[in-house]
Amino acid sequence: MAQCVQSVQEFIQDSFVPLVAALCSEEAERLTRRNNLSFAELVRPFCRLTSEVHMRDPNNQLHIIKNLKIAVNSIITYPPQPGAVQKLLHDVVSVSQPAEGLVANVITAGDYDLNISATTPWFESYRECFLQSMPASDHEFLNHYVACMLVVSSSEPDPVEQFLKLSQEQHRIQHSSEYSYPKWFIPNTLKYYVLLHDVSTGEEQRADSIYEEMKQRYGTQGCYLLKINSRVSNRGADEQIPDPWSQYLQKNTIQNQDSYEDYTAVSNKSTDHLISDGIDSEIKDGLSNNFKTHPLQLDHPSGSLDSTDYMKASTSLQDSKKSNSGTPHGACLTLTDHDRIRQFIQEFTFRGLLPHIEKTIRQLNDQLISRKGLSRSLFTATKKWFSGSKVPEKSMNELKNTSGLLYPPEAPELQIRKMADLCFLVQHYELAYSCYHTAKKDFLNDQAMLYAAGALEMAAVSAFLQPGAPRPYPAHYMETAIQTYRDICKNMVLAERCVLLSAEILKSQSKYSEAAALLIRLTSEDSDLRSALLLEQAAHCFINMKSPMVRKFAFHMILAGHRFSKAGQKRHALRCYCQAMQVYKGKGWSLAEDHINFTIGRQSFTLRQLDNAVSAFRHILINDSKQPPAQQGAFLREYLYVYKNAAQLSPDGPLPQLPLPYINSSATRVFFGHDRRPAEGEKQAATHVSLDQEYDSESSQQWKELEEQVVSVINKGTIPSNFQPTQFCLNRYSDNSKFPLAVIEEPITVEVSFRNPLKVPLLLTDLSLLWKFQPKDFSAKHDGETKEQGTCDEDMVGTEAIAEFLINSEETKVARLKLFPHQTGELHILGVVYNLGSVQGAVSLDGIDPSVGLQTGKFVSNGLSVRGRQDLEIQGPRLNNTKEEKTSIKYGPDRRLDPIITEEMPLLEVFFINFPTGLLCGEIRKAYVEFVNVSKCPLTALKVVSKHPEFFTFGGNTAVLTPLSPSASENCSAYKTVVTDPTSVRTALLSSASSADFGVGTGGSPEVIQVPLPDAVLLPGASVQLPMWLRGPDEEGVHEINFLFYYEGIKKHSKMCHRVLRHTAVICTSRSLHIRATVCRSNALGDEEGRGDNMLLFVDVENINTSETGVKEFHIVQVSSNSKHWKLQKSVNISGDKDTKLASREKAKLCFKAVRCKNSAENYTFADIVFGNEQIISSASPCADFFFQSLSSEFKRTHVQSHTHASQRAVKQSFDETVRLIQRCSEVDLNIVVLWKAYVVEDNKQLILEGQHHVALNTVGKEAFSFPQKQELPETVLLKFFRPENTPVPPRPTPEQLSNLIKTSLHYPESFNHSFHQKSLCLVPVTLLLSNCSQAVVDVMIDLRHKPTSSEALEIHGSFTWLGQTQYKLQLKGQEVYSLQLKACFVHTGVYNLGTPRVFAKLVDQVTLFETSQQNSMPALIIINNI
Repeated sequence: MAQCVQSVQEFIQDSFVPLVAALCSEEAERLTRRNNLSFAELVRPFCRLTSEVHMRDPNNQLHIIKNLKIAVNSIITYPPQPGAVQKLLHDVVSVSQPAEGLVANVITAGDYDLNISATTPWFESYRECFLQSMPASDHEFLNHYVACMLVVSSSEPDPVEQFLKLSQEQHRIQHSSEYSYPKWFIPNTLKYYVLLHDVSTGEEQRADSIYEEMKQRYGTQGCYLLKINSRVSNRGADEQIPDPWSQYLQKNTIQNQDSYEDYTAVSNKSTDHLISDGIDSEIKDGLSNNFKTHPLQLDHPSGSLDSTDYMKASTSLQDSKKSNSGTPHGACLTLTDHDRIRQFIQEFTFRGLLPHIEKTIRQLNDQLISRKGLSRSLFTATKKWFSGSKVPEKSMNELKNTSGLLYPPEAPELQIRKMADLCFLVQHYELAYSCYHTAKKDFLNDQAMLYAAGALEMAAVSAFLQPGAPRPYPAHYMETAIQTYRDICKNMVLAERCVLLSAEILKSQSKYSEAAALLIRLTSEDSDLRSALLLEQAAHCFINMKSPMVRKFAFHMILAGHRFSKAGQKRHALRCYCQAMQVYKGKGWSLAEDHINFTIGRQSFTLRQLDNAVSAFRHILINDSKQPPAQQGAFLREYLYVYKNAAQLSPDGPLPQLPLPYINSSATRVFFGHDRRPAEGEKQAATHVSLDQEYDSESSQQWKELEEQVVSVINKGTIPSNFQPTQFCLNRYSDNSKFPLAVIEEPITVEVSFRNPLKVPLLLTDLSLLWKFQPKDFSAKHDGETKEQGTCDEDMVGTEAIAEFLINSEETKVARLKLFPHQTGELHILGVVYNLGSVQGAVSLDGIDPSVGLQTGKFVSNGLSVRGRQDLEIQGPRLNNTKEEKTSIKYGPDRRLDPIITEEMPLLEVFFINFPTGLLCGEIRKAYVEFVNVSKCPLTALKVVSKHPEFFTFGGNTAVLTPLSPSASENCSAYKTVVTDPTSVRTALLSSASSADFGVGTGGSPEVIQVPLPDAVLLPGASVQLPMWLRGPDEEGVHEINFLFYYEGIKKHSKMCHRVLRHTAVICTSRSLHIRATVCRSNALGDEEGRGDNMLLFVDVENINTSETGVKEFHIVQVSSNSKHWKLQKSVNISGDKDTKLASREKAKLCFKAVRCKNSAENYTFADIVFGNEQIISSASPCADFFFQSLSSEFKRTHVQSHTHASQRAVKQSFDETVRLIQRCSEVDLNIVVLWKAYVVEDNKQLILEGQHHVALNTVGKEAFSFPQKQELPETVLLKFFRPENTPVPPRPTPEQLSNLIKTSLHYPESFNHSFHQKSLCLVPVTLLLSNCSQAVVDVMIDLRHKPTSSEALEIHGSFTWLGQTQYKLQLKGQEVYSLQLKACFVHTGVYNLGTPRVFAKLVDQVTLFETSQQNSMPALIIINNI
């Protein structure tokens, strides 16, 4: 049980006090009424004695009474009606609520920290009121009047006569059969005569003289002169006199005779029925005017009380409380008067009441002693004589089951009980116990169960209260008493009194478990209020145990709350549920939590605590509920209803936060710009960015790099400090640390992710974004004022609303909401605003999914919806850069919802026409690109940047951009073609072009390509179509090629300098041709023009296409060379075929002669060798474009490789130059373009595709390919660690490079006829041509002494001798050709190899000689014939 203000001893003593009746004359009543008090109310605060009282027990021992209290009540002749008692108790509990700001006890039990109110004042008020309102009964005398005060005013004409009248009236009430109520202790009731004197108006002398007469008549012990009303009401108004009456009058108004006169009965379903203990309650209405009806008397006795609807009637006590508290009490009394009243009560008790009680106890004791002296048989006879008016004897069973057995007032058993009660009232507990014990035995012998239960009850209490505790508290007495009252006597009121006393005693002995069991046992269906209070006390018992039983506490608190609710005590019900919630909260008992929250919500709503109600229902909805759909639907409807009521209280207040649906704020995406247009026929819009695309960090990084690249080119190699990469779509992965930029009049789309946690659908209507806007003119300095969203602000920011948005059960769904900014400034998107409602009939029946049929059309709302908002609060990324950030938890900003609206900018749309999705490797296809300016301002500086510039071209800067000669071309070729003269087949047709014409080598980045707009400006609304040639990437597979279109406005803005548009082309390439080429020096030294430099070019072309693609065959139509230094001269193909056809997996070998170009200018020389009858002009678009682009990408690739060795280059500059000169000899800068046509059969139609492959030849004798060979991945090897050498080794030329310094060639007749008969020696003149291939001066040494060492060579070729000088030393200048005349001497016929001279060369400033390898490349055979 909860803590009480009083100790258990004080509580019991105050529950049973001597009762004194007060009978006043009308004049006396009038005097007290001047203080707004009746006489009984006037003396009530002073009824506790401040000093000890002494009296003697029957054995003449002095007995001390401490802290004695008496009760003075006006005589009321009707017993209280049960319904009215209930009403009073209900109001007493209802008025007593926890004090505001009361600090609750914090009880820690295990994992729980509970805030629990330590005291329960409502229970104490109930208990006190209950005990005071108990009707007097015949089986006990505790509630019987011991004495009667007769009060008369001194101002009456004949006070003594009035005393006589009152005395007779009292006698009539006590002894007449007309009145059965109230009950009197003994027939000879003490009468105490009180003369009331009004000091302010009365004559004091007259009062004194009357008092003297009274003393003569009644004795000094039996009368008293009480002077009151000393204070004149209009004087000393400022003097503050304490009001001791208010607490008594507010606590209960049981004696207030006017409080309930107008109480109207209401119907009752579960009323507590107070049993009248067999007393006939039919009382005739013969009461004199002096007595009013009992305050608990109902106007309509037949009416009953409805305990379920106290809401209307619950104010009655509060009203009386207000009237009591508003009316001053004791206004005519001074502090002296207070002391006089206190003195009067003491005098009455000392001189009147206690002597009377002492005398009565002695008389009763004498009777008992005389009884003990009699034999049992005699006593039995006496008893029979005494009890002549008893009811006839009944069977034992009938006796046990009834409380109807009555003793006559003079019965010895009752005399014992009477003596026991008197002793108990004056705190003589030992004697009381002994009497109760004796009476108990007698009653049990007679099977008078009601009397026995009463004796048992008081015996147990007396035993407990005995000083020094000579015997333990007999709890079993109480158990028996309760059981008897409840089960046999059916008297729940007495049973309840027993329980209240016993539980308090057990609690004082820390027997909380037994107390709880006792309290729970008395809960029943007949009284909800009693059950609620007892269950609450039981719960407090469980929590106050040595080891607190927290869950039992919570469970019984819930039960108490339920019963409080049934009893109409909504506030107490709410308090109980809230206290229990502390235990159930967050422990995973979701169904219990839901029940408690639901009840708290309902009770709070009933009490108009709407915020609490909304909060409780919110909890039910936001936790992952395990409730069935029907229950969730009910919860949702209840929440909406409560919420609507709450919203109506403050219609102009801010929109409240709604709990449903959940919003995943971090998943919010923001998209700037218009939605992408769908493809129209052959027109395909640029893919750009849309909300339907998934975020890819790698791709995002690529776009950022492309943008940085183009911005860097525009800004001459540097990126501006204020550069901000364009982000069209912001999400949780993007960089949101800067304020995003949006353009005026372009929509901002916010994608919000909603999740419905319930199993019932939610319907959101009128869903839109909530924003705040601050207009700013970025060209001016002043700012506008901040505007929140309202009805008049559509001219600033247009808001698009979604009329209906249905989220099915447990569904996650995104809503895309748009804003249209009409002014520049700072926009802050705060959240979403919508009406939340539920769908009618959304509960599934028989397993049918309720969402079926809700997908289309209008949804049927159940009419209940509430408007609210949810904020979008996005937490930025965790910072982890500095030490401070690493050691603490800090988050950066996320500004995706705070865009800056900038001035008007141009807006470009790009469409691709006839854009292919599949190509052969190297295939050339012509498409068109349409550029449209859809904004209101012109755009300029249109560029496109891509990581794959070799994939496309817009044509060169030359005059003839587009090949417009379809008549001269078969099948409308994408190339510029010219019909060739048949005679010029296989000889080169020359042309030249500058790389600058094709945007290569101009210093800019090759990836950034200027789009050739006419006039370089695209006006608002204008569109332009440009041709675009595409070339299939050399590697087969699927290629994603990113185009970034960059453009600017004519006007420069401070915030946004440029805009970009993205397009990703997906091309699938299949294999076509594979080309490998080698170049080697020709043995022939001179060409047609007598120059000494020519080379042979071998080209292998293989068809590696698989037949699945439908390609029948490839035709090689032309081979072109592009170089600054070399050109193809002619084809030296062996076969006579005009056309070179390749079917699947076939290979062709082509051979060409290449010579040096005359001009060494910067221009490239293009030489075309045509195999068909059409020349493709390789120096025009698009052939030259793709060639130059492949050249730049090839250059980039080799540049990256060579860059890694850059650190080793600064060792010896002079040495390096020498090495470079040697290396340059074996370098050749020749690029080959193989142009082809492919015949494809598709859908029974023959298509002709065209394409080109490039091969870059850099080194003599080294094989080159049309695309780099894939490196075989090495098998996994052990990781080796080594320390790199610190001293770089200077690069040395390879022997192969050195051997190429000098090219040698022997000129001689292939056969020589000689007549060996005439002359035995045959001399043949041989010319040795030496050509210096390098630009440096070279020392050459020729050694003719070389003999073939191998015997094999001798056998085959025979031996011959060189005549003349055996060694020559020469010096050749750069590119010089020297002719040396030699003679070979033969002695007989045969075939001879003349390639025996050894040629050594070295640079002038070098020491080491290197032998040239030219003569060993092939034998120089001569045939010597004999004539």
